[in-house]
Amino acid sequence: MTPLALITIIAAYLLGSISSAVLICRVLRLPDPRGVGSHNPGATNVLRIGGKKAAAAVLLCDMLKGTIPVWGGYFLQIDPIMLGVVAIAACLGHMYPIFFHFKGGKGVATALGAIAPIGLGLTSIIMLTWLAVALVFRYSSLAAIVSVLLAPFYTWIIKPQYTLPVAMLCCLIVLRHHQNIKRLFDGTEPKVGEKKDGLKKAS
Repeated sequence: MTPLALITIIAAYLLGSISSAVLICRVLRLPDPRGVGSHNPGATNVLRIGGKKAAAAVLLCDMLKGTIPVWGGYFLQIDPIMLGVVAIAACLGHMYPIFFHFKGGKGVATALGAIAPIGLGLTSIIMLTWLAVALVFRYSSLAAIVSVLLAPFYTWIIKPQYTLPVAMLCCLIVLRHHQNIKRLFDGTEPKVGEKKDGLKKAS
Protein backbone atom coordinates (compact mmCIF):
# COMPACT_ATOMS: atom_id res chain seq x y z
CA MET A 1 0.00 0.00 0.00
CA THR A 2 1.42 3.36 -1.02
CA PRO A 3 1.42 6.35 1.37
CA LEU A 4 -0.94 8.14 -1.02
CA ALA A 5 -3.43 5.28 -0.88
CA LEU A 6 -3.20 5.17 2.93
CA ILE A 7 -3.87 8.91 3.21
CA THR A 8 -6.84 8.58 0.85
CA ILE A 9 -8.28 5.70 2.90
CA ILE A 10 -7.98 7.66 6.16
CA ALA A 11 -9.51 10.76 4.55
CA ALA A 12 -12.38 8.63 3.20
CA TYR A 13 -13.14 7.29 6.68
CA LEU A 14 -13.08 10.76 8.25
CA LEU A 15 -15.32 12.20 5.53
CA GLY A 16 -17.69 9.26 5.91
CA SER A 17 -17.82 9.93 9.64
CA ILE A 18 -19.61 13.24 9.10
CA SER A 19 -23.25 12.30 9.75
CA SER A 20 -25.33 14.20 7.20
CA ALA A 21 -28.61 13.03 8.72
CA VAL A 22 -27.79 14.23 12.22
CA LEU A 23 -26.44 17.61 11.08
CA ILE A 24 -29.29 18.32 8.65
CA CYS A 25 -31.87 17.37 11.27
CA ARG A 26 -30.20 19.75 13.72
CA VAL A 27 -30.28 22.59 11.19
CA LEU A 28 -33.95 21.92 10.39
CA ARG A 29 -34.80 21.45 14.09
CA LEU A 30 -36.01 17.91 13.55
CA PRO A 31 -35.64 15.05 16.05
CA ASP A 32 -32.30 13.28 16.13
CA PRO A 33 -32.75 10.36 13.70
CA ARG A 34 -30.69 8.14 16.01
CA GLY A 35 -33.39 8.41 18.66
CA VAL A 36 -36.63 7.98 16.68
CA GLY A 37 -38.04 5.70 14.01
CA SER A 38 -35.59 3.06 12.90
CA HIS A 39 -32.83 4.86 14.87
CA ASN A 40 -30.87 4.88 11.62
CA PRO A 41 -29.26 8.20 10.59
CA GLY A 42 -30.03 7.81 6.90
CA ALA A 43 -32.27 9.25 4.21
CA THR A 44 -35.12 6.75 4.67
CA ASN A 45 -35.53 7.48 8.38
CA VAL A 46 -35.23 11.23 7.76
CA LEU A 47 -37.98 10.87 5.14
CA ARG A 48 -40.26 9.50 7.86
CA ILE A 49 -39.51 12.23 10.37
CA GLY A 50 -38.76 15.26 8.20
CA GLY A 51 -40.21 14.82 4.73
CA LYS A 52 -38.88 14.63 1.19
CA LYS A 53 -36.70 17.75 1.10
CA ALA A 54 -34.77 16.81 4.23
CA ALA A 55 -34.37 13.24 2.99
CA ALA A 56 -33.14 14.41 -0.41
CA ALA A 57 -30.52 16.62 1.24
CA VAL A 58 -29.31 13.70 3.37
CA LEU A 59 -29.22 11.38 0.36
CA LEU A 60 -27.13 13.82 -1.68
CA CYS A 61 -24.65 14.48 1.13
CA ASP A 62 -24.30 10.79 1.96
CA MET A 63 -23.60 9.98 -1.69
CA LEU A 64 -20.96 12.71 -1.89
CA LYS A 65 -19.17 11.14 1.08
CA GLY A 66 -18.51 8.14 -1.14
CA THR A 67 -18.04 9.92 -4.45
CA ILE A 68 -15.44 12.50 -3.36
CA PRO A 69 -12.75 10.15 -1.95
CA VAL A 70 -13.21 7.49 -4.65
CA TRP A 71 -13.17 10.05 -7.44
CA GLY A 72 -10.07 11.58 -5.85
CA GLY A 73 -8.40 8.16 -5.69
CA TYR A 74 -9.39 7.46 -9.29
CA PHE A 75 -7.90 10.82 -10.33
CA LEU A 76 -4.69 9.98 -8.44
CA GLN A 77 -4.55 6.64 -10.32
CA ILE A 78 -4.89 4.42 -7.27
CA ASP A 79 -5.39 0.83 -8.45
CA PRO A 80 -8.91 -0.69 -8.50
CA ILE A 81 -8.47 -2.89 -5.40
CA MET A 82 -7.28 0.06 -3.32
CA LEU A 83 -10.19 2.11 -4.66
CA GLY A 84 -12.42 -0.61 -3.27
CA VAL A 85 -10.73 -0.21 0.11
CA VAL A 86 -11.24 3.59 -0.12
CA ALA A 87 -14.95 3.02 -0.79
CA ILE A 88 -15.19 0.60 2.14
CA ALA A 89 -13.43 3.14 4.39
CA ALA A 90 -15.98 5.81 3.45
CA CYS A 91 -18.84 3.42 4.21
CA LEU A 92 -17.26 2.31 7.49
CA GLY A 93 -17.04 5.97 8.43
CA HIS A 94 -20.75 6.36 7.72
CA MET A 95 -21.59 3.19 9.65
CA TYR A 96 -19.24 3.79 12.58
CA PRO A 97 -18.55 7.56 12.63
CA ILE A 98 -15.73 8.62 14.93
CA PHE A 99 -17.38 12.04 15.34
CA PHE A 100 -20.76 10.59 16.43
CA HIS A 101 -19.88 7.90 18.97
CA PHE A 102 -19.56 5.22 16.25
CA LYS A 103 -23.34 5.11 15.78
CA GLY A 104 -24.08 5.52 12.09
CA GLY A 105 -26.24 4.41 9.20
CA LYS A 106 -26.37 1.50 6.79
CA GLY A 107 -24.09 2.99 4.14
CA VAL A 108 -26.26 2.41 1.06
CA ALA A 109 -26.17 5.98 -0.28
CA THR A 110 -22.46 6.30 0.50
CA ALA A 111 -21.78 3.01 -1.31
CA LEU A 112 -23.78 4.21 -4.33
CA GLY A 113 -21.81 7.43 -4.31
CA ALA A 114 -18.57 5.44 -4.16
CA ILE A 115 -19.64 3.38 -7.19
CA ALA A 116 -20.68 6.49 -9.17
CA PRO A 117 -17.14 7.35 -10.45
CA ILE A 118 -17.05 3.99 -12.28
CA GLY A 119 -19.69 5.28 -14.65
CA LEU A 120 -23.06 6.99 -14.95
CA GLY A 121 -24.56 3.95 -16.67
CA LEU A 122 -23.73 1.63 -13.78
CA THR A 123 -25.01 4.12 -11.22
CA SER A 124 -28.25 4.59 -13.14
CA ILE A 125 -28.90 0.84 -13.39
CA ILE A 126 -28.35 0.37 -9.66
CA MET A 127 -30.65 3.31 -8.85
CA LEU A 128 -33.34 2.01 -11.22
CA THR A 129 -33.10 -1.41 -9.56
CA TRP A 130 -33.56 0.19 -6.13
CA LEU A 131 -36.48 2.27 -7.38
CA ALA A 132 -38.23 -0.68 -9.05
CA VAL A 133 -37.98 -2.91 -5.95
CA ALA A 134 -39.01 -0.06 -3.65
CA LEU A 135 -42.05 0.79 -5.78
CA VAL A 136 -43.19 -2.83 -6.04
CA PHE A 137 -42.56 -3.98 -2.47
CA ARG A 138 -42.32 -0.62 -0.62
CA TYR A 139 -39.38 -1.77 1.51
CA SER A 140 -36.34 0.48 1.33
CA SER A 141 -34.13 -2.14 2.96
CA LEU A 142 -35.21 -4.86 0.53
CA ALA A 143 -34.55 -2.52 -2.38
CA ALA A 144 -31.08 -1.80 -1.00
CA ILE A 145 -30.25 -5.48 -0.47
CA VAL A 146 -31.42 -6.50 -3.96
CA SER A 147 -29.54 -3.58 -5.53
CA VAL A 148 -26.22 -4.35 -3.85
CA LEU A 149 -26.53 -8.06 -4.60
CA LEU A 150 -26.95 -7.24 -8.30
CA ALA A 151 -24.33 -4.45 -8.37
CA PRO A 152 -21.30 -6.77 -8.86
CA PHE A 153 -23.07 -8.46 -11.78
CA TYR A 154 -23.85 -5.09 -13.37
CA THR A 155 -20.23 -4.04 -12.84
CA TRP A 156 -18.93 -7.23 -14.44
CA ILE A 157 -20.96 -6.44 -17.56
CA ILE A 158 -20.00 -2.75 -17.77
CA LYS A 159 -16.45 -2.51 -16.31
CA PRO A 160 -15.26 -5.96 -15.21
CA GLN A 161 -11.98 -4.69 -13.70
CA TYR A 162 -13.99 -3.16 -10.86
CA THR A 163 -16.09 -6.25 -10.11
CA LEU A 164 -14.05 -7.39 -7.09
CA PRO A 165 -13.92 -3.95 -5.37
CA VAL A 166 -17.67 -3.50 -5.88
CA ALA A 167 -18.35 -7.01 -4.58
CA MET A 168 -16.25 -6.27 -1.47
CA LEU A 169 -18.25 -3.11 -0.85
CA CYS A 170 -21.59 -4.84 -1.41
CA CYS A 171 -20.76 -7.63 1.05
CA LEU A 172 -20.23 -4.99 3.72
CA ILE A 173 -23.62 -3.39 2.97
CA VAL A 174 -25.46 -6.72 3.13
CA LEU A 175 -23.83 -7.58 6.47
CA ARG A 176 -24.85 -4.19 7.84
CA HIS A 177 -28.47 -4.98 6.93
CA HIS A 178 -28.66 -8.17 9.01
CA GLN A 179 -31.27 -6.68 11.36
CA ASN A 180 -33.37 -5.49 8.42
CA ILE A 181 -33.21 -8.96 6.89
CA LYS A 182 -34.47 -10.44 10.17
CA ARG A 183 -37.33 -7.91 10.32
CA LEU A 184 -38.26 -8.63 6.70
CA PHE A 185 -38.64 -12.31 7.55
CA ASP A 186 -40.56 -11.43 10.73
CA GLY A 187 -42.86 -9.05 8.88
CA THR A 188 -41.98 -6.11 11.15
CA GLU A 189 -39.89 -4.05 8.73
CA PRO A 190 -41.48 -0.59 8.14
CA LYS A 191 -42.44 0.28 4.59
CA VAL A 192 -41.46 3.42 2.69
CA GLY A 193 -43.87 6.22 3.49
CA GLU A 194 -45.06 4.79 6.80
CA LYS A 195 -44.93 7.25 9.66
CA LYS A 196 -46.65 6.54 12.96
CA ASP A 197 -47.05 2.78 12.58
CA GLY A 198 -43.75 2.42 10.82
CA LEU A 199 -41.94 4.32 13.53
CA LYS A 200 -43.42 2.12 16.23
CA LYS A 201 -42.53 -1.07 14.40
CA ALA A 202 -38.98 0.02 13.68
CA SER A 203 -38.41 1.03 17.26
